[in-house]
Amino acid sequence: MKFKVFVDGQEGTTGLEIHNYLVQHHEVELLRIPSEKRKDVAARRDLINQSQVTFLCLPDAASRESVSLVTNPKTCVIDASTAFRTDPGWAFGLPELEPDQRRIIRESKRISNPGCFATAFVLAIHPLVRAGIMQPDYPVTCFSISGYSGGGKQLIKIYEGEQNAKLLSPRPYALKLDHKHLPEMRVRSGLSMDPIFAPVVANFYKGLALTVFIHPQRLARPMGPEAIHEQLAKYYTGEPFVRVKPFGDDGNLDSGYFDVQGCNDTNRADLFVFGTKERTVLMVRLDNLGKGASGGAIQSMNIHLGIDETTGLK
Repeated sequence: MKFKVFVDGQEGTTGLEIHNYLVQHHEVELLRIPSEKRKDVAARRDLINQSQVTFLCLPDAASRESVSLVTNPKTCVIDASTAFRTDPGWAFGLPELEPDQRRIIRESKRISNPGCFATAFVLAIHPLVRAGIMQPDYPVTCFSISGYSGGGKQLIKIYEGEQNAKLLSPRPYALKLDHKHLPEMRVRSGLSMDPIFAPVVANFYKGLALTVFIHPQRLARPMGPEAIHEQLAKYYTGEPFVRVKPFGDDGNLDSGYFDVQGCNDTNRADLFVFGTKERTVLMVRLDNLGKGASGGAIQSMNIHLGIDETTGLK
């Protein structure tokens, strides 16, 4: 018997990607809502409560409304908005976060899917904070470059519809330092204060690379890049979708340049460590629509339903 799954908010970028995964997933039956009823509360309530898993791909307020419609105690909600990402009553849908995280996801009926930047940031920082290598009040500075699909339909339309020379160059944004992913970046990494985070959007569809700068001598346990690499490699040993790339390998770069799109069309996150004993850089690369959004949501669904977590993913 297949598991019944519903996507509330299928029309958005994340919802469409989740839908594309589900139609090819041999373990699920996709419940569909007629387009003319997608805003009909009664119709949505019925499908949500028919499902074993409902994905919410909606703005925060609409996600909260959909959660209020759940009356079936067997329905699991996986929410892709920012509404519940720091809520202690919700499981954080990053299976690699803690050794016990898969059990938490499996047993929870409320799972909050991480944002793309938060996924990359937490994968880089949390193992160091957890091990006591980086103190919680370490002043983390980072930036990230990503494709324009991360901005959703409106930004995609701008990049693909306008002839504007300004769009040809990378564009920093969120320079009031109030990016919506900051709370989950802080809480889920174990930091006590928000990092300084400067994202950049560029003229390519998808792909993301987040860079964290570290002064090894200012860590709680000072260590150079090789030791940091060893710590990360140990933490993610055996993970099917997180790969810590060999330290100092010439293959990490393409003629000296970093390939931001190297994980596109996968659910992988690749971690890299560069630097010297005085300065270290951590980089995390992923597909912002894959591991950074829809792929990660499918991974959590698989775990919750007791399916091999790699099913339908690569």
